[in-house]
Amino acid sequence: MPNIYNLFKFLEKKKGTKTPLKVKFVYAPNELTDEDLNVEGYFDLSHTKITSLPDNLKAGGNLDLSYTKITSLPDNLQVGGTLYLIRTSITSIPNNLKVGDDLNLSYSEISSIPNNLQVGGSLFLDNTPFAKYTKEEIRKMIEDKGGYVKKDIYA
Repeated sequence: MPNIYNLFKFLEKKKGTKTPLKVKFVYAPNELTDEDLNVEGYFDLSHTKITSLPDNLKAGGNLDLSYTKITSLPDNLQVGGTLYLIRTSITSIPNNLKVGDDLNLSYSEISSIPNNLQVGGSLFLDNTPFAKYTKEEIRKMIEDKGGYVKKDIYA
């Protein structure tokens, strides 16, 4: 384990202070509890070395994974606010993804639309392989797969 994680574990043991959730996600994902998988508020993992997330993660607010090396998202991911995937290497998103507000995939490598994608806000696809399509064409692709985007689409 990296030294930073060991430091937080030491402080947790000696002082009773809880190891920050971001530290656990980045340095010790195998030690995440069910409670850890229900994140309230804004969860910022941007600019970290994270490459994956655990299944069944629920973020009540925004989830920011921008500028990470993440290439795919886990099954059953739920995001109550905005999901930021700006400048990631992500090429696909899982079926049945539900995002309560915006989904921002700008400057990513996203190349496919999943089944049943539900976006409660807007969808941002600037500078992605989808930029060659009109927003009407993208909306139709999403609807043809059982999904929707409630607000606008930017490509």
